[in-house]
Amino acid sequence: MPVFVEPEFAAHERIVFATDRTAGLRAIIAIHDGGRGPALGGCRMWPYADDAAALRDVLRLSRGMTYKAALSGLPLGGGKSVIIGDPRTDKSAALLRAMGRAVGDLGGRYIVAEDVGMTASDMATMREATRYVVGLGPDQGGYGDPSPFTAYGVFVGIQAAVEFRLGRRRLDGVRVAVQGLGNVGFHLCRRLAEAGAALLVADLRDDLVGRAVDAFDATPVSGDALFAADADVFAPCALGGVLNDDTIPRLRARIVAGAANNQLAETRHGEALRRRGILYAPDYVINAGGLICVAAEYLQSPREGVARQVEAIHDTLHDVFQRADRLGRPSDHVADRIAEERLRTGPTGAVAA
Repeated sequence: MPVFVEPEFAAHERIVFATDRTAGLRAIIAIHDGGRGPALGGCRMWPYADDAAALRDVLRLSRGMTYKAALSGLPLGGGKSVIIGDPRTDKSAALLRAMGRAVGDLGGRYIVAEDVGMTASDMATMREATRYVVGLGPDQGGYGDPSPFTAYGVFVGIQAAVEFRLGRRRLDGVRVAVQGLGNVGFHLCRRLAEAGAALLVADLRDDLVGRAVDAFDATPVSGDALFAADADVFAPCALGGVLNDDTIPRLRARIVAGAANNQLAETRHGEALRRRGILYAPDYVINAGGLICVAAEYLQSPREGVARQVEAIHDTLHDVFQRADRLGRPSDHVADRIAEERLRTGPTGAVAA
């Protein structure tokens, strides 16, 4: 399996392939950049089609964490890990402890948190094997599930996008198509409904769709039809790669703003959105709320201040939108440049305007 020639390699500092035959662990840990501090990022468990797909995913995710931390002003680097397997059938305490040992072997260069396929309880089990774990429950001295903060960041990001593109300061009557109703997607729906937005929802699980319909009077839409739904905002909150050559031409929404990581299938799709007049909220900017929460836990900052930090996503996105509009460039390109400037100046350096 080629690594250094993988298009997503992007000068990663360290890639670790970890196995434990007894526990059934097959995992990859990727540290993209530790220049601002230890790399912090979630562990995802997923039944990847093959090892190459797992490598590509962890490389893209870890680079995104570097940029996310930089744009959030955190003294942390970017990393991510993936466990190859089905979390519903392959997860065990032995596997989680084996993953904890693999994280511990890095001596604090990588701090692990939960991601898709993982829970706060799983993090507690990993904690039995290493102290380099965050996202723990309050009974473990942690700040609990970070997904409500991720959802809150997406919510204030949608507000910023609606203000910028639609010229509206309120969300009442704004139609939002939410793809994915897991922890983050459901919390987001709750906030949107409370703000008066009209919800269109889709998920692979019918029970989650029914729950959202009952709780928020949402309109169910079949997964593929959601792209062409009559909505103002399309909010992808499931897995990545959903903005591609097939889906972008079908989008009717004027804004894309959601929680999923790596929403663009390829970098060129940011420009494709811009050419269609669709405002894109770069994923690693708008979904940074969860990272802000677990970073506060790691840095032992007061939990009470996390929401205020998350609210800054609104102004960060507004700045990205303004710069992109002024330069005639895709918003993701502009966000990348801002993040790279912060990486050059260091954790406390001033960012050029």
